Amino acid sequence: MYKRTILDNGLRIISNNLKSREAVSLGIWIGVGGRFEPDADRGISHYLEHMLFKGSKKYCCQDIKESIEGKGGYLNAFTAEEFTCYLVKVLKNNLYESLDILSDMVLNPVLDEEEINKERTVIIEEIKMYKDLPQHFVLELLDELLWSNHPLGQNLAGTIETVSAIDKLKLSNFQKKFYRDCNIVISVCGAFDSNKLTSRVKKIFSNKQIGQIINPSPIKDENLTAKIKCLNKDTEQSHLALGFRSYNRSHPDRFALDLLNIIMGANMSSRLFQEVREKRGLAYAIGSNVKRFKDTGAFIVHAGVDNRKVEDAVGVIAQELEKVKKGVNLSEFKRAKDFYLGQLIMSLEDVSDYMLLMGESIMSLDRVYTLKEIKAKVTKVTISDIKRVAKETFDLDNINLSLISPAAEDKAKALGEKFKT
Repeated sequence: MYKRTILDNGLRIISNNLKSREAVSLGIWIGVGGRFEPDADRGISHYLEHMLFKGSKKYCCQDIKESIEGKGGYLNAFTAEEFTCYLVKVLKNNLYESLDILSDMVLNPVLDEEEINKERTVIIEEIKMYKDLPQHFVLELLDELLWSNHPLGQNLAGTIETVSAIDKLKLSNFQKKFYRDCNIVISVCGAFDSNKLTSRVKKIFSNKQIGQIINPSPIKDENLTAKIKCLNKDTEQSHLALGFRSYNRSHPDRFALDLLNIIMGANMSSRLFQEVREKRGLAYAIGSNVKRFKDTGAFIVHAGVDNRKVEDAVGVIAQELEKVKKGVNLSEFKRAKDFYLGQLIMSLEDVSDYMLLMGESIMSLDRVYTLKEIKAKVTKVTISDIKRVAKETFDLDNINLSLISPAAEDKAKALGEKFKT
């Protein structure tokens, strides 16, 4: 069962002691990500994440890696729009050494000038790499449409221009501003002593400035309309993504939307996979997913299709989005619920997935739903809920569509006439 502890300085600990496991996963979550950044410093959260692996007050770069990986452990980090996470998965006997390493990285990074300059080159190459991957870049273009003129619509890694302007002073000030105890969640799952864990965390974070949690830039109300963004590129396959604004993280219909996503495109038995790929052969890759943030969200469909069949593929996708508004049958509804709960239960067999679920939940919702609670909420969703949520979400008058393809402008023009952009 989950144990939650809040220290006097505001730091939150969420843990689940699974005594039968040999492994333990630890994550240190910081409540800052891409949507907190000013335009001039776009990508600084991601840049700082990279730099924390370059050395801390107690550990050099090589020590950080070898101390964990040299004992069979796994070390990583990621930056998202609303938080940053540093994580390990290690054998249970190595938990507290790993806690010491991660916490020193987070609290006492060296931020060496020479390493900053070297890593700048690495990040710029990363930005270039993803722009050369159309199946990835088309989703960036879609984000720009979904959240135009807002940090959520920008690349998490920043641009070549903004990354080139980030220096040691900016990184240091950003770390001091956001990497504060009240803005930190420590998530642990596996075999460990809960009291010992809390004691060690208190000792490590005992003398840090409390500060205040800083909220991200809000989403502004705007008149939503159909929009298309295209990029001409000589690719062997056209890549498209279409999306609709949808529910935020805490919305009461979020579980219904998850089931709708499964029905539409989350697996091989979904409607889009069956209609677009299996029956018509219009795409090799076709799927859907849901994105959620504090105050907004999106439902996204993505596909890689034959250059000559873009209009046909989009037409079938739009047709399926309209069709589901009329309802779903009992068989696919039951399959969606079984798939949702089956995937969740299997993911909780892994201590890392469990740790990520707890950490993200506390960071974004300030609570963790138990498996029993989630089952109850999923069970409560009705076919009528799916139909209503589909109607609320799939408004083709507000569709956002991005396309990377040869002669993309001509294809976009034809699609624009279809959706009246």
